Amino acid sequence: MLTPCTFAEPAKVFIAGDSTAAQYGPERAPQAGWGQALQSYLDPARFEVRNHARGGRSTRSFIAEGRLDGIAAELQRGDVLLIQFGHNDAKFEDPSRYADPQHDYPQLLMRYVQLARDKGATPVLVTPVARLLYDFGSLLDTHGVYTQAMKALAAREQVALIDLNARSTHWIRGLGEAGAKPYFMFVPEQNKADGTHFSVAGATAVACLVVRDWVALQPALEPALVRDIDCDVTPATAAVPGRGAGTAHGSQVVHEQTLARTQPGPHGGAGPTTAHPFFADTEGLSFVLRKRVLHKGAGIGLHPQHKDEIYYIVSGEGSYVLDGQQFDVRAGHALLTRAGSVHALQQRGDEDLVVLLAYPR
Repeated sequence: MLTPCTFAEPAKVFIAGDSTAAQYGPERAPQAGWGQALQSYLDPARFEVRNHARGGRSTRSFIAEGRLDGIAAELQRGDVLLIQFGHNDAKFEDPSRYADPQHDYPQLLMRYVQLARDKGATPVLVTPVARLLYDFGSLLDTHGVYTQAMKALAAREQVALIDLNARSTHWIRGLGEAGAKPYFMFVPEQNKADGTHFSVAGATAVACLVVRDWVALQPALEPALVRDIDCDVTPATAAVPGRGAGTAHGSQVVHEQTLARTQPGPHGGAGPTTAHPFFADTEGLSFVLRKRVLHKGAGIGLHPQHKDEIYYIVSGEGSYVLDGQQFDVRAGHALLTRAGSVHALQQRGDEDLVVLLAYPR
């Protein structure tokens, strides 16, 4: 069972792990570990992250180097110990790190768990995060036996478990092989192609997966969150052949060049304008998104508004009239017109006035 959250003073979250969770300085940029992104999700007045993860360590070598003793010296009642190992435990060629998954690995993990329990802290086992390693179009599971061994230990010893291997596997599959590369250390300018370690974007995303499952285990943690954890990793549906850059759900990607239509200014406005009616023919879409370019001298004439509508000025300058009041508008202005109002927009100056429009169908 998890220890209830008490926020009288900041509790500490200790991380015992390897390079995928470790902290990296600016000299290693853009490499980052999920542990260094964890604090960005937690109110420091309630939880303070102490990241002890180090590159190359296994359950065995972390203990042998005295790193678990370092955690023991600080760990207190009410703290949390996140434990993620497995990447280096499989290195059978190195006796100082190798841990047999059936015997040594669970026994060593129990030393971390027992330490936390002895201190009145909460141990949380975290299965090893997946690698970006595809073979003939299939994502490989490089941690299978270690993941299963950790899950069996958690069930047997009643230890809280975050199955990060499963979560991150779904996350990678949702991104796809090419889409996942920016989240890992695939950095052509540094001649790196590393599917184990994360970029800042990847570390931040994986930290979200960790926190999401942690909150599911310990709902009382939710008040300590300072950013959203809406990073559900339900497996994505694959694209359907013949539907172009879309998916089975009808989601799609288009470019405005394929949509451009020359039109006179709407509602009696001067012309010319260029309209880009995004997804106009998509069934079931509840709103309209359109880009309109008001070329020199063009405008949208004065008209009554029957639905709520938003204009967003992307570039250029114009004169906007709303219910008899005139506003000078330029890039960055957002204009909300509620139903029942009357409005008009006129381009000014030499630059095109580019506007995004959104309203319900």
